[in-house]
Amino acid sequence: MAPKFGTSGLRGLVTDLTPALVGDYVAAFAVACDTGTGVFLGHDLRKSSPDIRHMVAKAAQAAGLAVTDCGAVPTPALALAAMRAGAGAIMITGSHIPADRNGLKFYTPQGEITKIEEKAILGALGRVPDGPTGPPVARHSDAAEAYVSRYTKAYGSSLQGMRIGIFAHSAVGADLLETLLTRLGAKTLILGRSERFIPVDTEAVAQQLRDQLRAWAATGDFDGIVSTDADGDRPLVADETGAIVPGDVLGQITAAALGAQVVVTPVSSNTGVDQAGRFGQVIRTAIGSPYVIAAMEGALGRVVGYEANGGFLLGFDAAGPSGPIARLLTRDAILPMVAVLAQANGSGLAQLVAAEPARFTASDRLQDVPTVTSQNLLARLTADPAARQRFLRALDAKETALDLVDGVRVHLDDGRIIHLRPSGNAPELRCYVEAGTPWDAADTLAQGLALLRDELTG
Repeated sequence: MAPKFGTSGLRGLVTDLTPALVGDYVAAFAVACDTGTGVFLGHDLRKSSPDIRHMVAKAAQAAGLAVTDCGAVPTPALALAAMRAGAGAIMITGSHIPADRNGLKFYTPQGEITKIEEKAILGALGRVPDGPTGPPVARHSDAAEAYVSRYTKAYGSSLQGMRIGIFAHSAVGADLLETLLTRLGAKTLILGRSERFIPVDTEAVAQQLRDQLRAWAATGDFDGIVSTDADGDRPLVADETGAIVPGDVLGQITAAALGAQVVVTPVSSNTGVDQAGRFGQVIRTAIGSPYVIAAMEGALGRVVGYEANGGFLLGFDAAGPSGPIARLLTRDAILPMVAVLAQANGSGLAQLVAAEPARFTASDRLQDVPTVTSQNLLARLTADPAARQRFLRALDAKETALDLVDGVRVHLDDGRIIHLRPSGNAPELRCYVEAGTPWDAADTLAQGLALLRDELTG
């Protein structure tokens, strides 16, 4: 895929992320955005990440920025360290996409770049910053510890007595997660560590991994199994049976536990948050954390945001069981993970989740579908109600409402929802569904993907 810049930063094949291309985007970031006291760097565990980190550091110095290297750390740990220092940040990661690809995520001292800043960076490409070269690269060895301390101070010993499995795979924060959960009182066991990079998408979990989680749960006597994506800003949580707790369910439970008044979440999140009646306002956005952040900044009161992938954004100074949790406007995996485990301690994760409104989501994607192909299909479905009805005929349901906030989201007369959209950072066509039971959600997803394949090949 050709390098693409959007809501998740710059993404592309490693072979296309040349020093010239990387340098151009870093220089544009330096010219167009507030970087405060300089720029902090971090990276995930892909083999290509250290080399790209070197490109970024060299380009940032050439742009006159003071560069601080935090090493291999989760994205939210990097963002937290940078914001506390009044600095910008660049994370070298491709998140959940395959190992032959990588990317850059950009942060100002206020948090993730906004859509306005994204446009400003694109407009500054090709410009050469004026001024002297920045100082030698400094080292920052405390970013991971500061991130862990954020949660130990807030949650104390709230996981005392729990036994938690940690699916390590190739996640940059696996050891940090083990340290944190142990300090919170849990007994932990590392599972499935891999020296080979494994792309884990918390929104489209492969059946092989689902089966493995259930197998671990059956033999390990765990209260839960947890993990993250490669760069640690999306959580993966399975209950004591190995069943995955959807990211949007983690979000709505966490929001309630923190006493949020306003919830901001994309249209792809399940409607249980609306039905629960626990929040004064639920604001829906297009998919992507920049849209969530923009809506959070326009809201009043105790506001939080989360996405269907589980990434959680805290927009106010909240309180945990043992201490304060300062606001953090970047997608985070640890807060929803720890908050939900703490809520479940004693009763069990499965019971906690069962108490939520009975709305269940499932999602997956067709890979290697060019973005233009996805856009053409969705344009046809948007413009032609008869084409939508033909597409929906196999689902044995009729359209009752159409939502075009992000892609094509169709509400059906039996309560199900099917939502189609191109991925914002990969050549993929994503399908999201919602239903009243997990089985209906899974069946509808399988049917939806089959219908999409037919549409694309017919």
